[in-house]
Order: sequence, then C-alpha cells, then structure tokens
Amino acid sequence: MNEAPKLSKKERMAIPRQVMPEQDPKERAHNFNEVPFGFPEEIAIREASRCIECKKPKCIEGCPVNIDIPAFVSKVAEGDFRGAIRKIKETNMLPAICGRVCPQESQCEQLCTLGKKFEPVAIGRLERFCADWERNSGEVELPEIGPRTGKKVAVVGAGPAGLTVAIDCARAGHEVEIFEALHKPGGVLVYGIPEFRLPKAIVQAEVDTAAKMGVKLHYNYVVGKLETLDEMLERFDAVFLGTGAGLPLFLGIPGENLIGVFSANEYLTRSNLMKAYDFPNHDTPILTGGRVAVVGGGNVAMDSARTALRLGADKVYNVYRRSRVEMPARDEEIHHADEEGVEFHLLANPVRIIGNDKGWVEKIECIKMELGEPDASGRRRPVPIEGSEYTMDVDAVVIAIGNSPNPLVPQTTPDLKCGRWGNIEADEANGRTSKKGVFAGGDIVTGAATVILAMGAGRAAAVSINDWLESGVWELPEPEAEA
Repeated sequence: MNEAPKLSKKERMAIPRQVMPEQDPKERAHNFNEVPFGFPEEIAIREASRCIECKKPKCIEGCPVNIDIPAFVSKVAEGDFRGAIRKIKETNMLPAICGRVCPQESQCEQLCTLGKKFEPVAIGRLERFCADWERNSGEVELPEIGPRTGKKVAVVGAGPAGLTVAIDCARAGHEVEIFEALHKPGGVLVYGIPEFRLPKAIVQAEVDTAAKMGVKLHYNYVVGKLETLDEMLERFDAVFLGTGAGLPLFLGIPGENLIGVFSANEYLTRSNLMKAYDFPNHDTPILTGGRVAVVGGGNVAMDSARTALRLGADKVYNVYRRSRVEMPARDEEIHHADEEGVEFHLLANPVRIIGNDKGWVEKIECIKMELGEPDASGRRRPVPIEGSEYTMDVDAVVIAIGNSPNPLVPQTTPDLKCGRWGNIEADEANGRTSKKGVFAGGDIVTGAATVILAMGAGRAAAVSINDWLESGVWELPEPEAEA
C-alpha cells in the first residue's frame, strides 16, 4: 500500500490537477491504440489527495449511479486501491467503462466543491485507475450473490443498461438471461465507441463478470423476430428492454442516397464491431483514404471523424451548424480531434451532396449559418445566411446527427405504450412500462444519451424488478389530469 502523508486542506488545494499521460497526437492519429495511458499509482494518489473532504459533498448528486465518490477517492489517496474499487462496485459494476466514456465534466466533477475556485478532482480518471488496477492485478472480485429466488428475468439487449440490470438482478438471486441481437455483447459500447476510446477487451472483461455470476448470454437473438415479447413473458417472470437507439437519422437533403454516404451507425459498426480497424486481420469492407466530411457536433461525430483519420483519410472535415460553444460532444473529444488534425467547419450546414455520373459522392454543398435566439434545447438557433453557399470536394460523407429508438420490439407488441418518436414509455423512477412485468431503460426510453444515464436507469429498473418479483404488486403512476 502506497500511503501518502496526510495533508492539510490548504496543502490539498495547492496541488494542481494531475495530467494524464497520452499518446502523441501525430502518432495516435494513425493507430487505434487507446489514447490516454491512465494514471500511474503515484499520480493517482496525488490526484486523489486533492479532494478536500467537504462535509456536504455534491459530487455524489451528480453521479447517476450514486457512487460514494469521497469514500473511494479517500481510499485511493491512502493507497488502498482494493478498498477503493470495492467502494465503487457497491453501485457500479462497469467502472472501467464509465471511467473512460462518461461525461464526468458535466456530472460529478461539475459539482465538485474544489472546482469552484480551482479545477475539480479528476473523479473519472481515478475511477478508471481503480478498475484498471483491479483487472491488472488478476484478482477481480465478484459481488456477493443472494439466496436463489426461483424467479427468472430476461434482459433484451447487452448494452450498458441491460448489463447493469442483469448484474443487479443476479446479485439479488434471480436467474438471468440476456438476449443480444448482435454477435458480441456491449451494445453501443462495442459497435459505436472506437477502440482508441474504449478497447473492446475492456468491455469483454466487464461482460465476463456477469457471466461468472451465472448470467446466461444469447447472441444473434432478435427479440421481435425470433420471439415476441408476449412469448418471452410465458417463460420469464419479468423482462427488461434495453434495446437502445440504433435507428440512424438523416438530413433529408438531396444526394444522401449516393455511394459513399454513410450513417455514423454503419460507419462505426463496420470499423468497431466488424473490426475494419484491424485490417488485414479482419477484412471488412469500408471506405478508406480520400476526403471525408462528418456532419454533426456530438461524440458520435467526433468518433467518426477520428476514425476516418485512422483509416487513412487525407483530409477530415467536421461540419456543424452551430459554434464550438454549442457542440454537445465532450470537450476532451473535441480537443483530441483538433489535435489530431480534424478540420472544423463550424456555423455551416449541408444543403446537398453532389455525385458524379457513376453515383459516387464528389462534393458537399454547405451554407453558412449565424446564431439567432435560443431554441427548445436552450442553444441559440442556427439561421442560414442567404447567398453564402460553398462546396467542398469529398469522397465520403458520414451523417452523425443522432439516432431514434430501436423499433423492433414495439412493432410486435401493440399493447406496449410508446411515445411520438418511437421511444418506449417507462416510469423514470422505476422503469415500469404500460405492460405488466415489462421494464425498460436507457436509450430506448430517452433516445440517444450517455452510458452512465443508461446505467442509472438500469439500476433503478433492477430495484423495481426485485420489488415486483417479491411483492407481485404492479403499480403505475396515475395519468396526469387534462387541463
């Protein structure tokens, strides 16, 4: 145990936020290895020592899965890494994933008291450190499993919400089976997030935890096709739907049907899940080289742009209709994309994609924008500037403007209440749907959101599933009275 000396509050506040070592931008832009290397032990202890141990810590309130952040950070500061990871895993069984891809800067770290005058404690990086330390130790501890209840729970979708529900229900002593439509577990963690941000071996290690707890996993199993939800309810006591938001959105502009136009879903799935990034070991067809335009300002757009660079693109343009301030992507991802050479075309919006006589993409035409009054999202509405159109020569266009909920299960379950945009309606507090014994959470309910929010919904649903299986009482909130 590498225990650090106890520091005064003043001494703690004088320690600057520690820098995480990472690959040089010029090198990493041409490989798929993970960009940050993670904290060494001594740096992790020093960073954890910055926590001022405030009496009323707000950071916990910012965590969707309610990790006892001060407690685990204190353990790291003491050099008690085993104690730290045990504390994290009381409420979060996927810490290596969350420590890498969750937007801590807008959640727990945003509420860090130290951050009012200085930079906040690097909570996410410390979480990653603890998870990596445990995995590298070769002694990953499984949670205690309660007495067998004889109840059976089906989880549809092996993404972050589904994995969380499966692990929590297995902990409670239920028999749990996961049904995944793809040939690999992880959902968006494996098809959507690139290797350089979240190595697939990390995801598999977290999934292995569920399997070691007795959770059965079925792959290539499309619920809604191979089996309906009603048929599933004949053999399970409860079903959780975590099928995600896998239906891509498009711009609706001329030229989107040209060869060389991809949805971000297809582009990233080919590279990540089907391992086009690992050519020639995996020979998955994907467009490489040339000039690539990526449309959108979120994390998926940054992932697509940075993937294009690594696949050998000569130029990568990011086209976004608002300014840098309004970009929904994490600051870290935008910064990394900028460092690696992505060229940003901000305050610009595509109006058409132009092809050659053989049907291949040749150019993209954009119009310049200016920001007007705020819209429903609270961000200033982009307004076209008349006569400002311009074109760029491109060989491929990746549309990364968002996704809709997966429609397969709702299409075959008429009594499952859904919203206007195809999302399953579920109680935010407990995941209960309009159908008795059926729960839902994650992107299928909220639309595309963050990994940690999906996990938070999974945790809440698991608690509710346990209550339902124990009590047999199914209560839904009263519908709001019409005005």
